Amino acid sequence: MCNNLLSLLKNKNATIGIVGMGYVGLPLAMRYADSFRQVIGFDIVSERVSAINKGHSYIEHISSESLVVALEKGLKASTDFSRINECDAIILCVPTPLNKYREPDLSFIFSTIEQIQPYLRPKQVVSLESTTYPGTTEEELRPRLEKLGLVVGEHIFLVYSPEREDPGNSTYTTQTIPKVVGGCTEACLQVGIALYERAVDRVVPVSSTQTAEMTKLLENIHRAVNIGLVNEMKVVADRMGIDIHEVIDAAATKPFGFTAYYPGPGIGGHCIPVDPFYLTWKAREYGVHTRFIELAGEVNSAMPLWVVDKVADALNQHKKAINGSRILILGMAYKKNVDDMRESPSLQLLDLLLHKGARVQYSDPHVARLPKVRKYNFELVSVTLTPKVLASYDAVVLATAHDSFDYAMIAEHSQLIIDTRGHYKHTSPSIIKA
Repeated sequence: MCNNLLSLLKNKNATIGIVGMGYVGLPLAMRYADSFRQVIGFDIVSERVSAINKGHSYIEHISSESLVVALEKGLKASTDFSRINECDAIILCVPTPLNKYREPDLSFIFSTIEQIQPYLRPKQVVSLESTTYPGTTEEELRPRLEKLGLVVGEHIFLVYSPEREDPGNSTYTTQTIPKVVGGCTEACLQVGIALYERAVDRVVPVSSTQTAEMTKLLENIHRAVNIGLVNEMKVVADRMGIDIHEVIDAAATKPFGFTAYYPGPGIGGHCIPVDPFYLTWKAREYGVHTRFIELAGEVNSAMPLWVVDKVADALNQHKKAINGSRILILGMAYKKNVDDMRESPSLQLLDLLLHKGARVQYSDPHVARLPKVRKYNFELVSVTLTPKVLASYDAVVLATAHDSFDYAMIAEHSQLIIDTRGHYKHTSPSIIKA
């Protein structure tokens, strides 16, 4: 049975099903369409499915032209999960957020498994790509599959391969980013390697699904901890009257032993704000208190409030209260040059400022209208920047440093700028670094 599936995958005759057509699933589906005869993208959101089948991309860094090419090569989208039975490989790319207690929320994974269970059959491989804690694939997915009478490693094959998408990064693509793969059994691993080696340039096999799950967490916790360090350094440097960006630039001249990380108003994206808490939650099961990781999380989580305090102090110096002041936030996406707002600290800034009585608007060339997200529903549209518009605000907060902003115009016409990204290297009385 394993040999039959391996043959289909290696000869590119397999039908690939990808569940979840978001920032991870859609580019992965398009990549598989380059190699395999049929790719089905599944999603519960009918608007997404309709847009894909019409060749209309809803993700900014994916062009509609490239989506049309993928459709011509065999990509189709569907809300009909009975078509899972047609697929030889099913790749799960669904969200794994935190609940209000900052504990793992695997409800999307579980509901997806429930949806596809009636249509699973022998000679299929199931791969989970969603970020999760070590043990999820073995402890949660495997029993659910074997409850159907499908023995993992014999009838059906189960692997974990963490997504490594970086929206807006033109240097590394789905094809060129190495793919870590772990299997529940040796047979599962071999099938997983065959699944991915036809779509990516390099597959990195590891000894187990738990190892692959831990690898994903380490990658993003590494970033979270170092960002937490530099954010704390920023607070200390600010108290001492030292420019942290000048310090980082100077330290970065050291040709060894130092990697530059840069502070900001907090951390965003689906992975970095979430992954540390997945590991800390699981570590408690083993009696381990991950103090270092949790401290970084506390520092990063506190940054939006620290920025709001800097806004209040800056307004106070201009004899204005934050309550009633008109404030413009520049950038709502979690990082520059993308439309991705998942866990964006700008959303927290907006919420905190509104609760303090400020009259807040935003400008973001990549986000025309703020959609409803899990925590927030602001119903705001992006403001077009002009000299007159900028001058009408009591303060402008640079939260996301998009390349398309006219920084010279912003500096010239804003009454007060609070720069959370260190874009303005040379301060003036109207620019406050936060």
